[in-house]
Amino acid sequence: MNSTTDNEAILRGVLDRWKAGVDSHEPEQVAAQFTEDAIFQGLRPYSVGRPGVAAYYDSQPLGMAVAYRILETRRPADHLVLGYLAADFSFADRPTVSLTLGVLVERTDEGWRIGHYQVSRLA
Repeated sequence: MNSTTDNEAILRGVLDRWKAGVDSHEPEQVAAQFTEDAIFQGLRPYSVGRPGVAAYYDSQPLGMAVAYRILETRRPADHLVLGYLAADFSFADRPTVSLTLGVLVERTDEGWRIGHYQVSRLA
């Protein structure tokens, strides 16, 4: 299991649950998609671990939703999948914010979880 299709299926499994939590404003559900020691870099200073992820998404406005598209995948090891994505965060009261997103997904005892997450705002 090392093809682009397999890598995308793994990413979608995790990212669809992440998206569902973001769209429904359930920060604990979002944080559950990350490893206990995940490095998380949103548009503010980074945090490490699920509490920081939950706090970040709890601070986001109600009505925020995300749509993502996988651009590239790599498989640096059997238990890791690297994804590079386009992500559009939409809001009820302001324009959509388009970002690029890099994630490293790890196979854990809980299943596949995000171990590293970093967004970039490209000009």
